[in-house]
Amino acid sequence: MPDDLDPELVARLVESGGGALTQKMGIEFLELSAEKSVATMPVEGNTQVIGLLHGGAHVVLGESLGSISSAIHAGPGRYAVGIEINATHSRSVTSGVVTGTCTALVLGRTLATHEIVIRDDEGRRLSTVRMTNMLRDR
Repeated sequence: MPDDLDPELVARLVESGGGALTQKMGIEFLELSAEKSVATMPVEGNTQVIGLLHGGAHVVLGESLGSISSAIHAGPGRYAVGIEINATHSRSVTSGVVTGTCTALVLGRTLATHEIVIRDDEGRRLSTVRMTNMLRDR
């Protein structure tokens, strides 16, 4: 995590383990910043009825990364609220671990938009998630 991260945000992340849903999905954060964040998620346990990684799981991974990156950008005394998210699924996966890489597209005073690319173990693009957060004062 960045050295200048809001201590309150760090405390919330540590106390919640990234949030209950994040824990249930097995998401692990590897890198966190406003500009770029990376996390992994297992396919096992996050599949739909025919054994493919659930499309909603892609979105959960994307939103987890986009929300935290936006909250980091918002800074102390502010918070991020998701106002739009969309996903395009390009390829399916049935096993292994997927990696989401979140990159900032716009980091403004009131809005932050991130693109999250989710790839399989072989580096193939599985989906692209785009998320916009509104940045608010507490």
